[in-house]
Amino acid sequence: MSEEILENNGVVEEGAPLWVVTFGDLMSLLLCFFVLLLSFSEIDRQWYKEVAGSMAKAFGIQTKDPAFDTPKGDKIIAKDFDQDTIATREKEEVGKEIQKEIESRFKDIKDLIQVDVEKNKVTIRLMGESTFDSGKAEIRSKLKPLLMKIASAIKGTKGDIIIAGHTDNVPVKGGPYKSNLGLSIARAASVAEYLMQRGSIEPKRVSTMGFGKYRPLESNDIPEGRKKNRRVEITLSSMPSAEKGG
Repeated sequence: MSEEILENNGVVEEGAPLWVVTFGDLMSLLLCFFVLLLSFSEIDRQWYKEVAGSMAKAFGIQTKDPAFDTPKGDKIIAKDFDQDTIATREKEEVGKEIQKEIESRFKDIKDLIQVDVEKNKVTIRLMGESTFDSGKAEIRSKLKPLLMKIASAIKGTKGDIIIAGHTDNVPVKGGPYKSNLGLSIARAASVAEYLMQRGSIEPKRVSTMGFGKYRPLESNDIPEGRKKNRRVEITLSSMPSAEKGG
């Protein structure tokens, strides 16, 4: 059959077979794929220096020009981990600073103040009558210096500041507040306004909540439990606050 084609045409077509083109495209795609993988990887700088030095000696390459390190890629997972670590350390520093202030200037009521540091947040609990007189929402003068210290410690941080008011289950009698829920909201608002006005905390970072008697820490059946349940919690979270309109 091939001899008949040669006799009829007299010319043999030159060039690679058609399958070579497909094979070449496949190799190009594989090369691009591995280059992409390499671009996402992190270069071992020490290993690179050792290999480069060995090759330079092997090929007799000499230079007096300064050699610069190759660019080092950052892994997304490692970057996120570093950010989480920084945020955690920031919370720990805030907690230590506030705890130090409590130990030095508020020894008489330190049992009514708790500082809890977790991975994503730090919470300051002001319990009992440390912050407010019974049935009232006006901040006691004695605690205002501590609130100023709290404001100073958290002002330079990032994240939302959530202020939550809580009460025990003893019904409110008399006064401007008709229920424990209303009292808890008013107390959270008082602390928030003080931190914003006197402590210069950005208002867009601050949120207030009131839970009344519905989220107790301890049993309301005993006086000590009710004292811990009457509290205001100031929580600094790790999530940056969103831009709020209005």
